[in-house]
Amino acid sequence: MSYLDTRNNVAHVGHCHPTVVQAVQTQVAKLNTNSRYLHPIMTVLASRLAELLPDPLEVVFFCNSGSEANDLALRLAKAYSYGHSNNTIVVGGAYHGHTLGTLEISPYKYEHGTEFALQDSPVNQSSNEFQSPGRHIWKVPCPDTYRGRHRNPATAADDYAEYVQEACQYFKRKNESVRAFIIEGGMSVAGVILPPTGYLSACVKAVREAGGIYIADEVQTGFGRLGTSLWAFQHQQHDNHGLETVIPDIVTVGKPFGNGMPLAALITSRKVADAFDACGVEYFNTFGGNPVCAAAGMAVLDVMDSEQLQAHALNVGFYLREGLVKLRERIHLIGDIRGSGLFIGVELVLDQATLEPATLQTSFVCSVLKTKYHILTSIDGPHNNVLVIKPPLCFSEQDADFLLESLAQAATVDLASGSDSNALRKQTPT
Repeated sequence: MSYLDTRNNVAHVGHCHPTVVQAVQTQVAKLNTNSRYLHPIMTVLASRLAELLPDPLEVVFFCNSGSEANDLALRLAKAYSYGHSNNTIVVGGAYHGHTLGTLEISPYKYEHGTEFALQDSPVNQSSNEFQSPGRHIWKVPCPDTYRGRHRNPATAADDYAEYVQEACQYFKRKNESVRAFIIEGGMSVAGVILPPTGYLSACVKAVREAGGIYIADEVQTGFGRLGTSLWAFQHQQHDNHGLETVIPDIVTVGKPFGNGMPLAALITSRKVADAFDACGVEYFNTFGGNPVCAAAGMAVLDVMDSEQLQAHALNVGFYLREGLVKLRERIHLIGDIRGSGLFIGVELVLDQATLEPATLQTSFVCSVLKTKYHILTSIDGPHNNVLVIKPPLCFSEQDADFLLESLAQAATVDLASGSDSNALRKQTPT
């Protein structure tokens, strides 16, 4: 039995891509060893990765996972503040990893769990919306222009940036610096949220003035997934006729880098790396960038070039979004369609005016897609009502057609009580 995978951004260039398979097989037959021994393939891969990023990002640290890369980013950020600050600004709904350090900056996790003794950020002591693991973690609202508190496209960027600016001012009044502002260029588990144009530049300006650095988490969205650019942090420049891209101080990558092999990296400037080096505590990772995983990473970059997968993601993503817009005319459950390239969110709602989330219906639709049409889908968003489409970048227009046809059927399944969302309202997820 075969399945159409619309959710696996880990298999970036496709499941079992022959070029990646051959590269791994060849290298493991030659040598695999720990990273205490500097194998040439590691240095070549680091050079190739650095070349894909703008100056001054040129120093590469290899890791095994995005969680490790983000955890290391926090260490570098603290070192850059001369070891004085843990104050970090995070975005509601964000996910950055599963280590103790990255869990603190992942509201997606602690908003729904009890692992941390949560405290309110000083900005609003009366609202649980601002709960975080402590005063040093300041959570700002997710810049969601569909159901968030600020929805006017003309003012949303400035409105949401004010929360970051307020956090910076708070720490300044305490005579404290900010360690970092960390944000995903495209927020996946938050429901496919791309920050409004101008938001990042306003936030980063305030953070840097407060002594902090900008960490761009590209674990989910890097390597051309958005189509418009290789990295999601560059996406905004395509929305506003030459808007200057704000270059991060640190970029982290993971999942897609090794096409399923445990390979991740942190890329930063010489200035930040030197501040970390001055602390005197070396960074060492036994298996980070080992020859076999590095061979997989080299193969992924080769396939990206030879198959022009960034351009492919842009074209197929545009084709799929057009199909979803047409589908929305017939399926009233579809509220919002957003994203770019092969990073698309489809938010299902019961009421187009109140935006009541169609949580049960979304689960039901995904179950039908899996059991009847053999399509694997992903559900995310704070209300678990967003279909997240982030397939391997080899996803084709034919695949898009099949997904659209199947979604049309799954969302209008003929039940005894009707054939539209009113019927689905009465169903429970399988």
